[in-house]
Amino acid sequence: MKSLKNQKKNKVLIRKEKGKLPVKWIKDLVNKLLDLQGLHGIEVSLYFTDDEVIKELNKTYRGKDKATDVLSFIFDEPAGPYRLLGEIVISVDTARRQAEEIGHSFEEEIKRLVVHGFVHLLGYDHELGGEEERKFKELEDKLLNSL
Repeated sequence: MKSLKNQKKNKVLIRKEKGKLPVKWIKDLVNKLLDLQGLHGIEVSLYFTDDEVIKELNKTYRGKDKATDVLSFIFDEPAGPYRLLGEIVISVDTARRQAEEIGHSFEEEIKRLVVHGFVHLLGYDHELGGEEERKFKELEDKLLNSL
């Protein structure tokens, strides 16, 4: 059996503006996603905010003047002893609304949004359509089914 001693652990940072969130569960979820992709020595940041802040970010970085559920920002650069993969920004307001509309738990919606954002951090983009959208959805489904 291969020793895990020499493998770097990953670092998951979480910022939140309001409300209670299952922080340990979210960190475990991201670490599991990194592990499933064989990624080690990685830093991922998650920012949980509200519709107002995510709307401003969406307008600034994507030219869309509306709130959204999740945004991803790829950094892929050294961050001390880690390689910073990027940041996932999630609107808690939208996540709660979508969970209610779909009929599943808030935690299930957070899981879905974290996975969606994570696939973007890996460089996949469903908005390109065609083969890229297919690859994105395939990996997203694979990861969701592995959790």
